[in-house]
Amino acid sequence: MDKQTKKIYEKMVDFKQFAVVLLAVGVFFFLGVIIPSDSKSEMDINIMMIASMSFLAVSILLFIQSKQCQIKLMDMEDGNQK
Repeated sequence: MDKQTKKIYEKMVDFKQFAVVLLAVGVFFFLGVIIPSDSKSEMDINIMMIASMSFLAVSILLFIQSKQCQIKLMDMEDGNQK
């Protein structure tokens, strides 16, 4: 692997790992919303819902970035084989 290929591969792995972490955090916030409790106010529920959606949206964006890096790597690999 040359230097540029290795750097793109590391970015792809980092994007994917960070996306998985954000997905897990978003799921925990969502579970906090759907589990019933008397002590939660409407404001708390709204904040948790906004946080959950934000984490999930950023997670999806990072998965897309990871996929773009993977496609770029495959294109570079095809270019080297020709």
